[in-house]
Amino acid sequence: MIRVMNDKKAICVFMAPALLFFLLVVAAPVVLSCYYSLLDWNGIGKGAFAGFSNYVRLLTNTADTFPATVGHSLLFVALSLFIQLPVSLCFALFLASGVKKEGFFRTVYFIPVIISTVVIGQLWMKIYHPEYGLLNVFLRTVGLEGLAKSWLGDMETVLLSAFIPILWQYVGYHMLLMYAAIKSISPDIFEAARIDGASPFQTSFLISIPLITPMLKVSVTFSVIGALKVFDLIYVLTNGGPVHASEVPGTLMVKTIFLSYQYGYGSSMAVFIIAECFICAFLVSKIFRRLGTDDL
Repeated sequence: MIRVMNDKKAICVFMAPALLFFLLVVAAPVVLSCYYSLLDWNGIGKGAFAGFSNYVRLLTNTADTFPATVGHSLLFVALSLFIQLPVSLCFALFLASGVKKEGFFRTVYFIPVIISTVVIGQLWMKIYHPEYGLLNVFLRTVGLEGLAKSWLGDMETVLLSAFIPILWQYVGYHMLLMYAAIKSISPDIFEAARIDGASPFQTSFLISIPLITPMLKVSVTFSVIGALKVFDLIYVLTNGGPVHASEVPGTLMVKTIFLSYQYGYGSSMAVFIIAECFICAFLVSKIFRRLGTDDL
């Protein structure tokens, strides 16, 4: 076995299928998108080379809706970091504290993660329905009829309304990551803290959270990237409406390419999303490195 692992030819043979798959499914589409972004092309025939004009239009054309969609995705990033992850962390700390029926609650919290996004979108569309939706029916029942509205049809509430299903779907995912990290901490550490008189609050914030910062880095990275490239749930819930009030880069990119047939301009949006995700992931890594968590 040791001889095989030291054999570079054997290593290359075993890695070749995965490398080929990566090149065909990930690398090749990215390279093609970069190439198409330099063209003025409608998807049919031969495209004309346009240089970086698509990127100039993307970043400088204030009349376009793309800058607004970037703002919407950044709002999702902020909501994910300051609402979704803290809620997930609280759930993880609660479950890891040894509550009764721990396995049951862990499963219940994780169920939304395994449900199809289309199903989740349809479910929340029914909840938000202005006439028979569960939310408005509840408000009318408790005498708050003045608060009932078309949640997905109101430009002032659509973004927050679209984020809540995302929060509901992925809280369990991040909770499970943090929960597993907390459970991997040696019980002797918690026992020593209890003997020294540490309260559950002190144990959580002075032991659990500092020791799971590498997993927090993973959750923050996944949360930021997921918010920047969000598409499917927004597409199902609102398709970017009303009047682009909930449009995100992903939905606008699809409309630009497949409805407006501006393949070059749409590809520049795709490249922007990829670059944005890489830059944000790099910044998250830098921040955690400055905090000294990579050595934990």
